[in-house]
Amino acid sequence: METSELTLTVAGRTVPTPCDRIGAGPDALLLPALSTISARAEMRGLAGLLGTQYRCHIPDWPGFGARPRARVPLAPATFHAFLGALLAAAPGPYALGVAAGHAAGYLVAAARRHPRAFERLVLVAPTWRGPLPTAMPGRAHWFPRIRRAVEAPVLGEALYRINISPPIIGRMMRAHVYADAARVTPAVIRDKHAITRQRNGRFGTAAFVTGGLDPVGSRDAFLALFGDGLPPTLVLRPAGAPRRSGAEMDALIADGRVTGAAIPGALSPHEEHPDAVAAAIRAA
Repeated sequence: METSELTLTVAGRTVPTPCDRIGAGPDALLLPALSTISARAEMRGLAGLLGTQYRCHIPDWPGFGARPRARVPLAPATFHAFLGALLAAAPGPYALGVAAGHAAGYLVAAARRHPRAFERLVLVAPTWRGPLPTAMPGRAHWFPRIRRAVEAPVLGEALYRINISPPIIGRMMRAHVYADAARVTPAVIRDKHAITRQRNGRFGTAAFVTGGLDPVGSRDAFLALFGDGLPPTLVLRPAGAPRRSGAEMDALIADGRVTGAAIPGALSPHEEHPDAVAAAIRAA
């Protein structure tokens, strides 16, 4: 593995962007999920398996990762602009684009804006709705207030620390991130907790959890991202996905504009079961 740092201009700001490169062959872009505990390292196992066929590029998203985070406006427009800047700096073309979780909608939108950038797409446990909108769809009026509270200078840091303690991270991972609770080891929790403790970490979490980074606002809008003009798209649906998130994946597959395949895992199968994800990608 080699790591370089791209310097991208996003929303009028300079955004240092570390990018891992693993393997050899045609280029592939692997986008990690957006979550409190996400970082580019979660894609390294999958990249190692795909690296016999592809040269895998794994960037961190702005506002996320196991590093101090640059302050940028955390909104969908910023993430669309980030992928545009990334594809301008490292244009490929990419034989493969892989996106996990919330990265899915942004990758699909980028593939539509750049029709020759990707030969095919793989969406791993794709989501479009953040945790609070998914769990409490009738309480949307609370979400901006919660976000502002977590972003507040003193109170926000205290609230954030309470909610990203190792025991809470462990419970969250066992509940819906990994399907096999035995895989949520103390070492895994320590690594995830270290991600959350990076400078400015609470801002990405506040935006994601409250739905501020949702690429669309409804299932219909998510389905409308697909269809004519996209490269062939494979959706990997983990068997242990939470009920509501799994229903959105099932609706996407049933819509008929993508190909679906079942894999083990919950919301982070690319990290928990990279071998199964790599096998599904090769078989498609």
